[in-house]
Amino acid sequence: MARAFLDSNVLVYAFTVDPRAIRARQLLQDGATISVQNLNEFSNVARRKFGKDWKWLAEALGAIRVLCPSILPITLDTHGEGLQLAERFGFAMLDSLIVASALEGGCDTLWSEDMQHGMVIDGRLRIANPFRNES
Repeated sequence: MARAFLDSNVLVYAFTVDPRAIRARQLLQDGATISVQNLNEFSNVARRKFGKDWKWLAEALGAIRVLCPSILPITLDTHGEGLQLAERFGFAMLDSLIVASALEGGCDTLWSEDMQHGMVIDGRLRIANPFRNES
């Protein structure tokens, strides 16, 4: 069974009025895997960039947890794998931790606007931009 992993940018778009919100909400409602890092990054953007209050944030995080019940921890093993991925592929460290989590979670697709569309990691994880027009 295919398993998708969402990058933090997809979570953020799902809670905006940006045109990409429709696609982001669809992916979120499909019940993808995420990590604790996603929750942290989402919280940071919601508070710092969008100025959301704590009540709004708690409700949004609650909705994310319901829609994505498979939330992976960031462990020392995840960190180590992230370091190796950053070195091998030139990813930024936070991106490499997302990739490491997706691999650890057995996911086959990582939905991200920020990484190279179509790139395949270790023959088993495809990075795909959910907002890319495939015409």
